[in-house]
Amino acid sequence: MTEQDEGRSNPLDELLGEFVELELENVTIEVDELKVALRPMVRQLAQAAARAALPSRPTSLIPTKFQAKLPQYTGTIHEITIGATKGEGGSRSNSITIGGHTAPAWDLFQAPPKNRPIIAADVFDMPISLASVVKAHYKEVMHDPAEWAKLCVDKFGADVITVHLISTDRQIKDTSPNEAAKTVEEVLQAVRVPILVGSAGDPEKDGPVLAKAAEVAEGERTLLCSATVDVYEPVAEAAKRHDQVVLSWTSLDINQQKELNRRLIEWLKPEQIVIDPTTAALGYGLEYAFTMMQRMRLAGLLGDSELQYPISSGTTNAWAAREAWLKNPELGPRELRGPIWESVTALALLLAGNDLFMMMHPAAIKTLHDLIDWLMERRDVKPEDYADWTTVTIPEGA
Repeated sequence: MTEQDEGRSNPLDELLGEFVELELENVTIEVDELKVALRPMVRQLAQAAARAALPSRPTSLIPTKFQAKLPQYTGTIHEITIGATKGEGGSRSNSITIGGHTAPAWDLFQAPPKNRPIIAADVFDMPISLASVVKAHYKEVMHDPAEWAKLCVDKFGADVITVHLISTDRQIKDTSPNEAAKTVEEVLQAVRVPILVGSAGDPEKDGPVLAKAAEVAEGERTLLCSATVDVYEPVAEAAKRHDQVVLSWTSLDINQQKELNRRLIEWLKPEQIVIDPTTAALGYGLEYAFTMMQRMRLAGLLGDSELQYPISSGTTNAWAAREAWLKNPELGPRELRGPIWESVTALALLLAGNDLFMMMHPAAIKTLHDLIDWLMERRDVKPEDYADWTTVTIPEGA
């Protein structure tokens, strides 16, 4: 339309103005651009019709109640007591009970843990090679197992002490069972917490060494570490005679663990067995260890009597992964990395259901202690107490 046409009347407008409604048939309209303008009244009618078609806006939430779907578990994990007080025939200041669970680990909807997990600090009967960040805490006492044990209890808060008699290995010092037993007696005198006694892993020496340790610790209800598929009879026999507890140790194999437990139960009561399926630490198989331990715990809860025992973890295996101690600036400072490595290993297996942790670095021991305290308290946590990680700014180049 030109400027001259703008002032002229449109015949089509005059024609359409005479009609309220116009119906077109068989008409083709070709346009480059089509604009539809609705009068205000038409828009109001359309909006009113749309609102009428919508349901009324809710003024409150629909009342409902959360009901957790809880599976039924027919089995119970045996309760095992380590240590004996004077009234119980020993000389410990306290005894510690683990196990007793009727639901998976930390299933707080169904059944919180009946007994809290415990931490045992590792002590050795001779100086050994340790990562420098661990050795820094113990170098003054490594020549005296009794003082080493006192340090772990008094300063680092260990619940239990594990005395590893590694000098008895024929390839190391070949210490006699009688000499090793003296070390056990010295540690029993130095601390009043329950103790565990570990052998050296020598098939020929472990039986006699643990048997003698069981004898000198009679009445104290120690945990003898360990009975294996190859060496279990002398350990089980000594535990039966002197009323001790036995650690049933296997590689990460459920069938092997069940087989060893079947053999031990011929000698011992269920209340005298703790299992150790082996801890593969962060860095070389933690997910496999977690899965195996979780499967064993669930099998026991579902009624498998051969797996209804508390689980122990040799958490210090974390230090066998070189990433925990390797000097490499790209991996971060070893002073922090090593304890974190051990802590993460422990925390993962805590969630799998472990009841006893053998640990070494003081910071890792404290970390696990604090987390267990927090979990056992079952405190309500306010949402605002959580760190608002969604707003964290990461520095450039981090």
